[in-house]
Amino acid sequence: MLASLAACASAAPDTTPVATSDATPARVLVFTRTAGFRHDSIPATVDALQALGRGTGLEVDATEDPALFDDATLSRYAAVVFAHTTREVLARPQQAAFERYMAAGGGFMGVHAAADSGYTWPWYGELVGAWFARHPEGLQSVRVVFEDGAGPDGLEEWRVTDEIYDYRRNPRPHVRVTASIDPASHPDGGMGDDHPIAWCHRNAGGRAWYTGLGHDAALYADPVFRAQLLRGLRYVSGQSDAC
Repeated sequence: MLASLAACASAAPDTTPVATSDATPARVLVFTRTAGFRHDSIPATVDALQALGRGTGLEVDATEDPALFDDATLSRYAAVVFAHTTREVLARPQQAAFERYMAAGGGFMGVHAAADSGYTWPWYGELVGAWFARHPEGLQSVRVVFEDGAGPDGLEEWRVTDEIYDYRRNPRPHVRVTASIDPASHPDGGMGDDHPIAWCHRNAGGRAWYTGLGHDAALYADPVFRAQLLRGLRYVSGQSDAC
């Protein structure tokens, strides 16, 4: 069981994301630092998020520099995306700044290997919702079931080929699940009869959204996956309440 979210110090600086006018688009920071496995799909992920951001009025910056995780810099961003981060990517002072940012109402979006990161940081495990456990070899062709109307244009199910994660716990009791894997379509899965693959929550003070999909670079050209990413971006940046 992951530890509860850490409490943030009452004396912490105010890191509420800056308000923006129509002439000043909200900004999103995509963080892609790796200290373990490095995904070949990182460039495709950044390109897709930047294109989707432009289409909805968001300026998307990309970085691998952990030094940007301080109060002043984070306050410039409506949301931060951890895209394929692996292992330990932030030092403790940077972690604390990000905790304050989220507690003050910031946004977090995690893509695929964001769940394979921060294993020594219990707060982060709760923010993502569940840590990575394993995956079968190669790519798997599975049926994704969208829950509670979260599929684009009313789509209820979607056949996708990607690397499918099992998680160290089922996040459903702690989050709102928006998509899951039909276990009958994934005989090599280890999550049993309930296999969440995308979810959202506000347990850290701000908005958090995660998808376990996105390992394969080819998936970023898929209109359904792009629509899912856009939904997440709009949610964590405060453009929409639908996650």
